[in-house]
Amino acid sequence: MSYLSLNHHRIDTVIFDFDGTFAKLNIDFERMRSVIRELIARYGIDPGTLCETFVLELIDEAAGRLCGNDPQRFKAEAFGILEDIEVRAAREGELFAETRRLLSTLNERCIRAGIITRNCARAVRTVFPDIDAHCCVVVCREDVTRVKPHPEQITQALSRLGGQAGASVMIGDHPIDIATGHNAGTATAGVLTGRFQKEDFLRAGADAVFPQAPDILQLLR
Repeated sequence: MSYLSLNHHRIDTVIFDFDGTFAKLNIDFERMRSVIRELIARYGIDPGTLCETFVLELIDEAAGRLCGNDPQRFKAEAFGILEDIEVRAAREGELFAETRRLLSTLNERCIRAGIITRNCARAVRTVFPDIDAHCCVVVCREDVTRVKPHPEQITQALSRLGGQAGASVMIGDHPIDIATGHNAGTATAGVLTGRFQKEDFLRAGADAVFPQAPDILQLLR
């Protein structure tokens, strides 16, 4: 088995984010939040009284204010809206050119690889329809109770891969990916193919920052 040498970490398992790391999906998060806030208002809650900013957590917070059957009905409607927005964006998105080669190379070198994402499975498979041929473990939001930065998605991915957190690295285009890795006990790396700069990842405590995900192949030993 090969491994990746990342600072003082010997890595044999890599967990990747998807949006912005492997694919450009063009999700309009501001519009997504706006539509969800309108839905929240229709259920009688003032969106201005909610604290969460990330849309998934915003939905959970709003659901916690509701009673009876309303939480389930609200969440079903909210996630239906999210899925529609995500799938539409995926149809206009594209997989980064080197994604398949990166996953194939890691597989050839017997380095375990998995993908975790806050996105829905339909959107992921819309932009990457042959994903199962290139990556055996893909953990989407439907697969867990708590999405990143909670460590549940990494923990599930590592369990299915047979990997250990101490010999793994979490790689993504958002500081939330760095927080997720820290929460799970993995090494962490940021990539500059999203909306954040090197300084953002360093402030978040990343062990490394790469221009793009395939650059980790330079660390193969």
